[in-house]
Amino acid sequence: MSSSVPFSPIPVGSDLKPIPGDPGWPLVGLTLHLMRNPLGIARERYDRYGAASWTNAFGLRMVSLIGPDANEFVLLNKGDLFSNHQGWDYFIGRFFHRGIMLLDFEEHRWHRKIMQQAFKTDVLREYITRMGPGIHKGLDAWQPASGFLMLPAIKQLTLDLATDVFMGHSLGDEADQVNQAFVDTVRAGTAILRFNVPGGRWWRGLRGRRVLEAFFRRELPAKRRSQGHDLFSALCRAETEDGERFSDEDVVNHMIFLMMAAHDTTTITLCNMVYWLARHPEWQQRLRAESLALGKQALEYDDLAQLEGASLVMKEALRLCAPVPSIPRKTVRDAEFRGYHLPAGTLVSISPFFTHHMHEYWPEPERFDPERFAPDRREDKVHPYAWVPFGGGAHKCIGLHFAELQVKAVLHQLLQQFEWSVAPDYEMPLDMTSLPVPSDGLPVVLKRRA
Repeated sequence: MSSSVPFSPIPVGSDLKPIPGDPGWPLVGLTLHLMRNPLGIARERYDRYGAASWTNAFGLRMVSLIGPDANEFVLLNKGDLFSNHQGWDYFIGRFFHRGIMLLDFEEHRWHRKIMQQAFKTDVLREYITRMGPGIHKGLDAWQPASGFLMLPAIKQLTLDLATDVFMGHSLGDEADQVNQAFVDTVRAGTAILRFNVPGGRWWRGLRGRRVLEAFFRRELPAKRRSQGHDLFSALCRAETEDGERFSDEDVVNHMIFLMMAAHDTTTITLCNMVYWLARHPEWQQRLRAESLALGKQALEYDDLAQLEGASLVMKEALRLCAPVPSIPRKTVRDAEFRGYHLPAGTLVSISPFFTHHMHEYWPEPERFDPERFAPDRREDKVHPYAWVPFGGGAHKCIGLHFAELQVKAVLHQLLQQFEWSVAPDYEMPLDMTSLPVPSDGLPVVLKRRA
């Protein structure tokens, strides 16, 4: 790889510094390194260049801003320096067109104001009540085994829950097709060959988007007439105090994005919790006792705060494996970070995944230690942007409370119905091709409890 060279010329008369970095390997840059060993390459570059450096990856020249200060600078976005849309568009714009995460500034604030109506407390109460029977039915179908693959089982369960809660009914015979469409659209974002070549990842993503659009458009007229408590109906009815509502196109775009986020990121979180609870049976038993103490099969909204141990484990699982490992933005005008010059039009990326593993902020960062989030320790308080699995600022995940609700609702019943374990030397391998998932499907020894 080339030695350090500056990112761009400094404007005449400026006392700012040029961002250091290198292009990586010819043609591919650091793409393969970032997909295979994101923590290792981030640490190497942080030690070499510091909190700001540039390289080539995924066919682009981009600047990495690393650490809690960088997270705060980008996510708070004071003065609207960064565009979400221009940052994400290259990766997922074709597949999650005009989802809430891909909107900017006043338009984003307007959409978010309407969408928040679908995530109010009274609506969340309806969601968790609706989930209970679906979780029980889904888990009841699991067949205990040695080598039971948790990833596909959890993914199917969370998709079924998302469709029931968000759509108001199960997908039936379309479930496999819709699930595959979501998988293809998510994976397409990091395709190295970004052409519509039949059989390629990009082509499959575009095809998946068409499947999802057709599905939601077909359902839309009935949802416009519905008074149901599902998210689809709620988005159709949601309006501001001035009577502003979403167009049909808005509803379809938001449903595609929210359905993906609701079951993909929740699947990743649950898989990591299952893995660490298998590695640490004392924590699995602690959480099981906590759930059994409630004396009820299905969780209710007011029970969420009672599951303190589950909260700790969820936070630690999100620290060890942020479901969205990196967050891109693009500067809309010249900016400055720590004395470095960021020209307008610069693609910038921050990394929650690496921030959560920085020994500069987290004692023994590779160790599973949920108590680090306990009230008497609160290691996450070392910096307000040291723990950012849900992002921050105006674009902080709108569904974060729904995510906690769904994870706890599933885990509550899972702990009551099953025990699970892994071999003492097993370490879960991650596929970082798109979002971080167990590359081996997460095999466990699953036993049904009496």
